[in-house]
Amino acid sequence: MGYDLHFGWTGAIGKVILGATRSDGGTRKISYQVGGGTTLPLLDQDPLSSSPLVALEICDNPEYWSPIVRNFCGDLVDSVDDWAKTAETVYGADLVRLYLTSTRQRNFSDIKSVGKTLETVLSGTALPLIIEGSNDPKIDSEIFLKCGETAEGERLLLGTAEAGRYRSIAAAALAYNHSLIAQSPIDVNLAKQLNILLREIGVQRDHILIDPYTGALGYGFEYSYSAMERIWFSALKGDTDLAMPMICSAIDSLTIKEVREAEPALQDDMAMQWEFYTGIAAAAAGSEIVCVRHPKTVGMLKKAFASIKTAAGSTEVKK
Repeated sequence: MGYDLHFGWTGAIGKVILGATRSDGGTRKISYQVGGGTTLPLLDQDPLSSSPLVALEICDNPEYWSPIVRNFCGDLVDSVDDWAKTAETVYGADLVRLYLTSTRQRNFSDIKSVGKTLETVLSGTALPLIIEGSNDPKIDSEIFLKCGETAEGERLLLGTAEAGRYRSIAAAALAYNHSLIAQSPIDVNLAKQLNILLREIGVQRDHILIDPYTGALGYGFEYSYSAMERIWFSALKGDTDLAMPMICSAIDSLTIKEVREAEPALQDDMAMQWEFYTGIAAAAAGSEIVCVRHPKTVGMLKKAFASIKTAAGSTEVKK
């Protein structure tokens, strides 16, 4: 006898396609559909859904990166294309999230170099890409348009749109048919408001992922969990302005006191554990993509998600 886990819900999480294969006009070896859930996270997901997925975050200027990751990866961080390739072939990531940290220097103006960096990463890995800009609205318009144009047809995920700076990202997404990340500060109403603003300027629901913002486990994550849970439930109850897949990043786990002050011999393991348990909790709350920075966390999360999917698949669920 199965269990009815739908509780009378009439809504569903929307679907977003990330990455484009050659048959879709791109060059990626795989594309992913995230979303489609109709009940609690990690249970009765759409059979076509690939989630939860694990993205490894890299950057093009390691000066701005965690010393824990720099020490673990060594010279790899000095070659963004090799780093991206290793993320795919060695670490086993599902996606690569590229932070254009080179754009965060004062008075940055070399927009052409951004396109070259993205071309290098696209050639280094065949995985779908998430791109993060400068966080400076004054230049992000040019940066995202250059990224959008360079990777036209690849179905990038661009980030991060916030209430005070979303038009530049939305313009690039609309012009070149990419998706975007809408981030709000752990508030369901603000998440909904931003999605409405994006919809009003033409961004379709199936091109938006929600980032409700997440801290490290134990460092305010319980607020993030609550917000994510409420977003998911609202979508299942039929609120289409919140019916978008969610994405989260566990990167704060590398900066907390327990990791910073750990003995050198234990620091890697401590960082992985904090990222891992934050990522598991985020997936349980509804995150369809979990982003991490320590390479070894990738395999830990993928193994855990595979086990959860196997367990969920072996349980009969009445519809």
